[in-house]
Amino acid sequence: MDIAGLWDPEPGWLNTASYGLPPKPAWEALQAALADWRVGRTSWEPWDESTTRARESFARLIGADAVDVFVGSTVSAALVPIAAALPDGAKVLTDAVEFTSNVFPWQVHADRGIEVIAVPGSELVAAIKPGIDLVAVSAVQSSTGVVLDLPAVIAASKEIGAWVVIDASQALGWLPMRVDGIDALIAHSYKWLMSPRGATLGYLSPRLQERCRPVAAGWYAARDVHSSYYGPVMELDPGARRFDQSPAWFSFVGAAPALELIEQIGVDTINRHNLDLANAFRAGLGLEPSNSAIVSTSLPGAQEAFANAGIRAAVRDGKLRASFHIYSTDDDVQHALEALKPLL
Repeated sequence: MDIAGLWDPEPGWLNTASYGLPPKPAWEALQAALADWRVGRTSWEPWDESTTRARESFARLIGADAVDVFVGSTVSAALVPIAAALPDGAKVLTDAVEFTSNVFPWQVHADRGIEVIAVPGSELVAAIKPGIDLVAVSAVQSSTGVVLDLPAVIAASKEIGAWVVIDASQALGWLPMRVDGIDALIAHSYKWLMSPRGATLGYLSPRLQERCRPVAAGWYAARDVHSSYYGPVMELDPGARRFDQSPAWFSFVGAAPALELIEQIGVDTINRHNLDLANAFRAGLGLEPSNSAIVSTSLPGAQEAFANAGIRAAVRDGKLRASFHIYSTDDDVQHALEALKPLL
């Protein structure tokens, strides 16, 4: 697929791990919806069709059935029904540098004995032992870019009957993923899925759906949303849609075409592009190749050198974090290495 003209980033954007840049179809769809909103040209139903499109595209990207996909606004809120379903005294295992959206939802249940056990990522699989009830971890770590050995986590968790909950916010859109063996996979779409912030999508396995109560149920979680506006009669959707939060329309207006474009380009194609650039950058820094689109380096002075060169990246856990996506180029890599050359 020819992607020329779909993005026009200013040189030096190496910060997709903070937020992704919208492709032209997503940007134009959002501008059209905002223009209609400004003058009252339409009702909300056409905007909401984007939620259905995003749900279906997300399902295809992860190899799930759309009936098992729910929508929301944040990762932490999406985890609430799962955390509430844990029995008193349950033990949750996570990475010591896990982003807190996948930590706090478990920790707030400490008053009923829920314990969060955090270990270094390199020790995570070995720590999946009897007594662990749920493993909550990111497919790609935000601060380090380390890619999870997901098959090993699934195998170890299955052996002891632990639930597997994956935050895919730093993975989905560039890292091929399937939900086989996963109980919950949740991703905010404003990073590698290049959507407006406010569109979160998640998968819940049928067996986990049976265990969870839709504690945030509202009109949008009903079997028929248009007959659920008023009154005490509640008939929720029988699938994962009963866990829906009422969507932020404009976020999903932008999300649907962005996710569909990722499907058209192909995640495998994006993965190769991103890793080629990330590993070229690594090679220039004298680092070994990696399987991540995120590069973390503790090179002293790197942050200031990037800022002076107009390169936008991030600092996480005291290290410079550069991230490469489909709109990143060889020129971006060379520009970044040139900025850091005096430090090497």
